[in-house]
Amino acid sequence: MATVILVRHGRTEANATGLLAGRTPGVRLDATGSEQAAKVGERLAAVPLAALVSSPLERCRDTAAAIARARQTRLPVSRERGLTECDYGEWQGRTLKELAKEPLWRTVQTQPSAAAFPGGESMAAMQARAVEAVRRRDAAIEAEHGSGAVWVAVSHGDIIKSILADALGMHLDLFQRIHVDPASISIVRYTPTRPYVLASNTHAGDLSWLSQPPAPARKRSRRGKPADDAAVGGGGGPSGAV
Repeated sequence: MATVILVRHGRTEANATGLLAGRTPGVRLDATGSEQAAKVGERLAAVPLAALVSSPLERCRDTAAAIARARQTRLPVSRERGLTECDYGEWQGRTLKELAKEPLWRTVQTQPSAAAFPGGESMAAMQARAVEAVRRRDAAIEAEHGSGAVWVAVSHGDIIKSILADALGMHLDLFQRIHVDPASISIVRYTPTRPYVLASNTHAGDLSWLSQPPAPARKRSRRGKPADDAAVGGGGGPSGAV
């Protein structure tokens, strides 16, 4: 029952101008993005983190570095290729305004499971490798640090949306209903029963309640209900949340 905090990188000039940067090298945070990343670091400063993982692209590494700087104790940043941006192929480097005129645009919007970018990867392949990466990392971190471990994965908008869709049991064709802003925080907890989406696209709020370890996965209540089952009626929430 480890918990992953999904952080989208801060804003870049490409984001601000409507350019699809994709995997273009050298895309860094702009001034606004740097401020956003620093605020993310402040939000996470009170959360004991077992690991800090980032997409290899610079904008994510910049964001992860800001998170690391805000901590009292040194936390190294490791890179995970499975969390890198979608390979948009021939779409990379073009404006969204221009791409919206392409026939493929409608497929991306309405049936992304059938969308494959020319010279790049399909959205289904993108989701499969991103979900595999985050679940693999989550299992390894839980095995090393215990079921109460909390870790951060810094990645990209479509990547995080696809991970959230998987955690919610949503078909990829519905993932455009999920919104993930620059420097937003989403939270997923994986359990033997199911994933739980604890937060999505948040920009503010105390996260110290994440320091409260979840109940052991195999612990049972007096009536035999597994501790990681969903509470009918919604439950009382974490004791540290206000």
